[in-house]
Amino acid sequence: MSQIVRRLGVAPHLRGSASGATCPDLFELADGNFAVIGTDVTASLESQLPADAARAEHERIVVITRETLIKAKADIPEA
Repeated sequence: MSQIVRRLGVAPHLRGSASGATCPDLFELADGNFAVIGTDVTASLESQLPADAARAEHERIVVITRETLIKAKADIPEA
C-alpha cells in the first residue's frame, strides 16, 4: 500500500469542520494516486451510474463537498 505524501487543499478545521478533525479530505500518495475521505453513497448512487461506468466490488462511490475540491484545486498537479 502506498504512503500519504501530502494533503491537497486545506485542513478540515480551516474549512469550518465543527470538530476540527473530521471532514472530507484529499491526499496525494507516494505512487502518484490520490486518496479521498468522503461519505460512502454507493448504495444510493450506484444505480445512477452511466452505462459505460461501473465499480469493482472493492470500490465505493464517495462524495466530498464542493468546497473541499475547490480548495484542493491549486494543489492538484497538471500531469
